[in-house]
Amino acid sequence: MTLLGNLLIILAVSSDSHIHTPMYFFLSNLSLTDICFISTTVPKMLLDIHTHTRVISYVGCLTQMSLFVIFACMDSMLLTVMAYDRFVAICHPLHYTVIMNPRLCGILVLVSFSASLLESLLHNLIALQFKCFKGVDISNFFCHPSQLLNLACPGTFNNNIVMYLIGVILGVFPLSGILFSYCKIVSSVLRIASSSGRYKAFSTCGSHLTVVSLFYVTGLGEYFGSILSHSSGKNVLASLMYTVVTPMLNPFIYSLRNRDIINALKMATIGKVLKIKIIFEV
Repeated sequence: MTLLGNLLIILAVSSDSHIHTPMYFFLSNLSLTDICFISTTVPKMLLDIHTHTRVISYVGCLTQMSLFVIFACMDSMLLTVMAYDRFVAICHPLHYTVIMNPRLCGILVLVSFSASLLESLLHNLIALQFKCFKGVDISNFFCHPSQLLNLACPGTFNNNIVMYLIGVILGVFPLSGILFSYCKIVSSVLRIASSSGRYKAFSTCGSHLTVVSLFYVTGLGEYFGSILSHSSGKNVLASLMYTVVTPMLNPFIYSLRNRDIINALKMATIGKVLKIKIIFEV
């Protein structure tokens, strides 16, 4: 469902020139990131269920953690960029096309990926201090960064500082950017005289706010919860929410009430059907 939903979003955006706008450009990149994000954990989990094993190699574990951090951070950065896009669209509508030009949009995606790569390298520099070990249990269905860092130097003050620092870089800074953007948006929307105008402005942000809430509440809650609490059941449940459920729900949240996406999907589907019909007739 996650693969299908996100691939449909990418298909809709790429096939309809009418929605080649910054908002949908970032949305298609978010869908691609979600596909990669869920592909780092779920295939291994399904394989473990099928083979009744819970073993992962040392190299495989570090690789999974590295990819997970890249795409989790990329998700976080893209949600921040999308909040900035909504801020420019609502607070500076006359200058929107000038500010959010294709060059800036490309730079923002590139910066998001670069920051995600640096975040992953930071985890790796710490994780590579581990010695090869066997028979260590990780209380999750994948190699979660905070739990791996606990294996390096469990319970030490320096380790907790590092984990909090990484959590701040990964979540708090992007979340602060989102909150700042929406403070400006709310302030600008409240100055609109007509209630219909206010509703229209807020409705363009509803899907994004829902996705942000799902991702950050579960993600940050699990990350810091794994430091403060030793309840593995709660941690696994929170991990499932933001690594499996959230990427699956994102396409539905963005498409069910979005006429542009629905129309683009209809046109893409009709075009494919007509093309197949023509081929058969020929």
